[in-house]
Amino acid sequence: MSAALFVLVMAFSGFFGARAVSASTAAALPPPSPGRQLITVTADAYQKSTATLVAYTAKNGRWVKTYGPWTANVGESGIAPPGQKREGDGRTPSGTYGFDFMFGAKPDPGVKFPYRQALSYDKWNDDSASPLYNRWVDTRHADPGVAPENMMNPPAYNYGAVIAYNTEDRTPHLGSAIFLHVSTGAPTSGCVSLPVDKLLRVLRWMDPKHSPQIDIRVA
Repeated sequence: MSAALFVLVMAFSGFFGARAVSASTAAALPPPSPGRQLITVTADAYQKSTATLVAYTAKNGRWVKTYGPWTANVGESGIAPPGQKREGDGRTPSGTYGFDFMFGAKPDPGVKFPYRQALSYDKWNDDSASPLYNRWVDTRHADPGVAPENMMNPPAYNYGAVIAYNTEDRTPHLGSAIFLHVSTGAPTSGCVSLPVDKLLRVLRWMDPKHSPQIDIRVA
């Protein structure tokens, strides 16, 4: 083993810090870069509707655990294998994604991301036939499509973050409205959810300057 590789393995195994991740965990994570933040959501099987969530911060070239492990709820039909998420299938998409903005039915809880407080006319467009598919829509000014999602939806949407799944290309039928939001104690329609106290810790920690990402997968 080269000296450089030995140092890397020791760093990931916790030699340089009690909370540094193990070598096996490090091998499954994207390489860290300065200032990066990473949230992992890992289920035991694709059909599972619960997963383990851990938040990491990249420090000195290694991932350091910041929060978790915590139990999170995912889609009622589990996690979709890569590339297989479809609109309305009740599955959470697997893959690694950034975040667009944060939102909630309640006022800004003190987050670093841009925050939109939802009002009665705010909807999310889930209509694959609509030109505004997979977008937040102010219904005073635009058509939210067929059967839009109410963004003023407590307690689930008291606080949340938009996961950047299919939000750029907005390809019809590939799925929409994938959020990290407050848990209701039940599986979601495709989002990731946490109890409100844990969620707020994560949302306040996330910093757009550090390009946080969420990695959703099956072990």
